[in-house]
Amino acid sequence: MRLGGGGQGIVKWGGLGLALLAAVAALPGCGSDHKVPNRISGETLTIYTSLPLTGASAVSGQAVLGGAKIALDQINGRIGRYRIVLRWMDDSTAKRGSWDPGQTTINAHQAMNDDTTIGYIGEYNSGASAISIPLLNRMGIPQISPASTAVGLTSHGIGAAPGEPEKYYPTGTRTFARVVPSDAIEATAQVRLQQQAGCGKTYILDDGEFDGDDAEASFQVAARAAHLKLAGVQTFDPRVKDYRPLAAAVAKTGADCVLISAITENNAVLLTKQVAQAMPNAKLFGTAGLAESTFADPEQGGIPRALDPRVLITAAALGPSASPPSGKAFYDRYQLRYDAPEPYAIFGYEAMSLMLSAIARATDDGTEPAQRSKVRAAIFATKWRRSVLGTYGIRPDGDTTLRRYGVYRIVGGRLRFWKQIDT
Repeated sequence: MRLGGGGQGIVKWGGLGLALLAAVAALPGCGSDHKVPNRISGETLTIYTSLPLTGASAVSGQAVLGGAKIALDQINGRIGRYRIVLRWMDDSTAKRGSWDPGQTTINAHQAMNDDTTIGYIGEYNSGASAISIPLLNRMGIPQISPASTAVGLTSHGIGAAPGEPEKYYPTGTRTFARVVPSDAIEATAQVRLQQQAGCGKTYILDDGEFDGDDAEASFQVAARAAHLKLAGVQTFDPRVKDYRPLAAAVAKTGADCVLISAITENNAVLLTKQVAQAMPNAKLFGTAGLAESTFADPEQGGIPRALDPRVLITAAALGPSASPPSGKAFYDRYQLRYDAPEPYAIFGYEAMSLMLSAIARATDDGTEPAQRSKVRAAIFATKWRRSVLGTYGIRPDGDTTLRRYGVYRIVGGRLRFWKQIDT
């Protein structure tokens, strides 16, 4: 099943995800009569991961996967008598050039149909998580996301849509947790950053994607609470080839700062360039969807280096200088094995590390039967975990207790961690 972005106007993947979920609910194997396995027989436990490995965000997906592999290798792929197998899947397609709702559904079903599945690392994009969470929830498969930040995936607080998060958990039991702070936390950090930068009036441009919409909505709430003036909000069409008319309209509002809430694949580079041309004195800010080398590096299709001093991006990852010793050690290992990491590589490592820790706790270090329900319970029982991200716990709703975001500059086409903002 592949769903494209045809038709007129902006594709709102949140709405499309809901339609897809309704269709998936009717698929064989998803009804209440299907026997849901809990205990895993045999001595092989499989962890699936679903990430974008095609398109501009493939650099981030590969980095998250690389981090997960390092975590698994550190235990030599074993917990007691159990062999732990990692199977990675691409949730993106060449046709879309980014994550694809149909492919995400296929990936989730592959994990659901494997009786050895003990856990699932993913998704990277929040829109993809909105699709996979209810599917995996029906099978009691514990899921940890390294990067999905939409508020409504876990909370019905400010920024969530009607029916969230309950509609993602058809069994009534939470199976989704994330090691990354939510959009609400990023929004507060973005507002503080912009106030520190002297922004008088900010204009918001979002790509209409599930992630872009959520980050934009969260920013509006945080901005109003902090009395940061908004010049306007506009959803841009990712398929447009010329944003100069839009950029000119934004310039006429008198905004001195522009926030681009988008993922790189959605024409964010062209939009940034043309807004910068129309507003030569404006400060430019990006949400975490732009924290990747394919946005920052012109040699990978990113923005011109002349724009580097004007752009600041928030991302949950902190650089080695702000990380605990274990975090610094991770960065060293990653660079030695692969190359300079994308910001979210460390979250791939921690998502896998938390999953492995939960499996070990749930099986008494591999000596007891492996049960999905016990692994899920172990994840949600996480308290005061000392990790590469710092010390944190998992709340009953699945959110991490971490409440800080990093700020990145772009220097010579490379993302450089600048500072940390605590909220």
